[in-house]
Amino acid sequence: MDARPFLERLARLLEETGLEAILIGNAAAALQGAPVTTIDIDLMFRQTPRNLQKLKALAKALDAVILRPYYPVSGLFRVSRDADGLQIDFMSRIDGVKSFEALRSRSHVAVLGGSKLWVAGLDAIIESKQAAGRPQDKAVLGTLKKTLHETKTSRAEGPKGRAKKRK
Repeated sequence: MDARPFLERLARLLEETGLEAILIGNAAAALQGAPVTTIDIDLMFRQTPRNLQKLKALAKALDAVILRPYYPVSGLFRVSRDADGLQIDFMSRIDGVKSFEALRSRSHVAVLGGSKLWVAGLDAIIESKQAAGRPQDKAVLGTLKKTLHETKTSRAEGPKGRAKKRK
């Protein structure tokens, strides 16, 4: 299944609601060329009273509900829709990341369907997965590291594999 149409809709809804969030995890890695898959969408968000109102508006626009599966010990807010199994996890804390601001400084904006979506950089995704240490995170680390290396190498080489000239 191609997740791009849904990610375009999510980017549009994040813009419309003004919800401050950054795409993380395998979905963010896949947008950057990593050959990985995922069954859910993960985002880090700034947990403020105003953003929680915006999250409720986003869930309503998706005809979904917000669940707190690990409340009160977790900063996880799961947007879920039973009709098609939609699951979007909004987290206020993630392993290996000091703060929302720290992650945003290591992220970039991708334009999807004309809407802007903040996407965590591969280096930040790798660090978070290493810090989490879960089996599913460890399983993709080699693939993510290889993708990061290939991305850096292709940038350094420039077009057609030639080294970029230094000025």
